[in-house]
Amino acid sequence: MTIEKVSRSVVAVRATVPDDAFTANALGTRREGSGVVIRDNGLVLTIGYLITEAEEVWLTDQNGRVVAAHALAYDQETGFGLVQALSPLGLPAVKFGNARKANIGDAVTLADGIGQQVDAHIVTKQEFAGYWEYLIDEAIFTAPAHPSWGGAALFDGDGKLLGVGSLRLQMSRAGEVADINMIVPIDLLSPILDDLVKRGQVAKPARPWLGAFSAESNGMVVVMSVAEGGPAAKAGLRQGDIISDVRDGEVDGLADFYRKLWQNPAGSEIPLRVVRDGRETWLRVKSADRNSFLKKPQLQ
Repeated sequence: MTIEKVSRSVVAVRATVPDDAFTANALGTRREGSGVVIRDNGLVLTIGYLITEAEEVWLTDQNGRVVAAHALAYDQETGFGLVQALSPLGLPAVKFGNARKANIGDAVTLADGIGQQVDAHIVTKQEFAGYWEYLIDEAIFTAPAHPSWGGAALFDGDGKLLGVGSLRLQMSRAGEVADINMIVPIDLLSPILDDLVKRGQVAKPARPWLGAFSAESNGMVVVMSVAEGGPAAKAGLRQGDIISDVRDGEVDGLADFYRKLWQNPAGSEIPLRVVRDGRETWLRVKSADRNSFLKKPQLQ
């Protein structure tokens, strides 16, 4: 299957979010990106931040035809979002590849919904910890970067889907800095796809969420900001705090912090040892299910 043919199944995604949505300030109320058709009935896979709390979603094919759609699901753990077209798209579903078998150096193509394609290579596959309480074990990183990466489809040389674009980052190697894209691998979708389609979420307990935006610095977890009205803010966590322990376990970097945090159920009270202005203190954060803060999708 040629890239030119499969890339026609990549569509533009445009979402409108209410001004009072929990994510409106951070992500905006008008969001644009891409998605790719994964079922012949018009089910579209995208990156979830484009559609979370959306009250309207529109899909546009590469011929300019616009179709209304419904924000069906957003999975916090993987970052995937699903959109269901409400009228026939007339576009074939792409086939899934095997992201685990993709190798560093493989030639790939990242395609967006307005016909832009970037021929790239996989430059690394590794763990990725995001500041918004997000972690995947083996993300795919490609270069050169696509200028419109959000929800763009990553295809292998056979035209099979390897994942969807999430971020644009910078990588330093041999003294040179290059722009790269982080891709969420498609292998994470198959185990949860039926749940997302039928229930709008995965059938398992929610992870605890603090609402703390954190970065790693020399192995330390430093709080950059906290979500207004979120659990961390209510507990008194502040910008500049260093999180050194979760319960009785010392924190060794951002990924380790998340893994220790997620050993607890959502809603549990989580003790954090915090270093603030050179002094240690303990805070008890009443965690939450992040979905409880978000507006539920409405059928158009």
